[in-house]
Amino acid sequence: MTETTRVMPDPRMWVRITDDLRQKLTSGTIAAGDTVSITQLSKQWGTSRQTAAKALQALERDGLVRRYPGLGYYALSRK
Repeated sequence: MTETTRVMPDPRMWVRITDDLRQKLTSGTIAAGDTVSITQLSKQWGTSRQTAAKALQALERDGLVRRYPGLGYYALSRK
């Protein structure tokens, strides 16, 4: 009997997504008012929606995006 090696997803993938989005938000690649979609992020990064949401929640705590219930996340202006 052979033992199968189980490949676990990187538990810190949300950190990589957060860092990438933070760079795009602060550089203006993602402009103020732009929508940041959980679905698009999860597809782009090959992760679950929960992982993408965790990244956006971290950015919301940092004041870079804001969640509007029922509408999604939007980039905030950088003053």
